[in-house]
Amino acid sequence: MKKAGYIFLLCTTLIATVQAQKVFQTKAGKIKFFSTAPLENIAAVNNQVDSKIATNGQMVFMVAIRGFRFENATMQEHFNENYMESDKYPKASYMGNIINLSDINFLKDGIYNATTIGDLEIHGVKRKVTTAGIIEIKSGKLYIKSIFKIKLADYNIKGAWIGEKIAKEIEITIDCKYD
Repeated sequence: MKKAGYIFLLCTTLIATVQAQKVFQTKAGKIKFFSTAPLENIAAVNNQVDSKIATNGQMVFMVAIRGFRFENATMQEHFNENYMESDKYPKASYMGNIINLSDINFLKDGIYNATTIGDLEIHGVKRKVTTAGIIEIKSGKLYIKSIFKIKLADYNIKGAWIGEKIAKEIEITIDCKYD
């Protein structure tokens, strides 16, 4: 009987913990990238970012590489075929945690600085990254914004124009509104 009581207590505690955690999600987040180089600036946006953020600090972002849109169709084709090899590496992802979680109150409207650490996987290469951003809570909704840079060589992204038409380092901007 004692054993059954312990199991009941454990299950009740686990259920309460899971119920206490809220998960914000979106399938319409936005990621932009920008490359500035001597010959030409290149920019693209993807408005179909799938992301979840839990109040325990866990976060995940998934993006289909072919979902990036360029002003120039030729750039989009070269991006997918020559640089990102989208058929071979169709998605990019980030899985991480907010490391200053105690600074964020998901129940109170406000703007909070957030720092995350996690694994960013692009072009089949996974690297540990630390990023800073802003979390805004407004009327129970969650918004996040972050700007950071990555080096293309760190993710084995190669191509004839890197360093000339395409910068060796690109700026990534994340802007998501969660339900």
